[in-house]
Amino acid sequence: MPLRTACPIAPSAAERARLKTMAYGHKTEHRLRMRSQVVLHAARGRSNAHIAQEMGLHLDTVRTWRGRFAAGGLPALADRRRSGRPARFTPVQVAEAKALACQLPAETGVPLSRWSCPELAAELTARRH
Repeated sequence: MPLRTACPIAPSAAERARLKTMAYGHKTEHRLRMRSQVVLHAARGRSNAHIAQEMGLHLDTVRTWRGRFAAGGLPALADRRRSGRPARFTPVQVAEAKALACQLPAETGVPLSRWSCPELAAELTARRH
């Protein structure tokens, strides 16, 4: 079987500057910091095995992020959408529920000392109709 070569990485000057900011920024999420560092090491010509060993990552992880950057640039370093059940409530409905939960029931005219989950759900349902 022929030896596979790693994807060539050649970020532009602007991409390199953004990668450095993400890789060494104190407020960058850890996962994005690791991905950026992988790409910067790859841009210096290091092999996937060397990067994996140096960063303490699995070889497949390095291969994944190097390949995604080569295929899609900086936007490819973001998390992909995950499968799952679609949201049942809109962001507005979630905000309304949180706002109501933060109020005392007496302030809304409900004769309770505090909200329970079923009582909160019943009040939200009653307000919808």
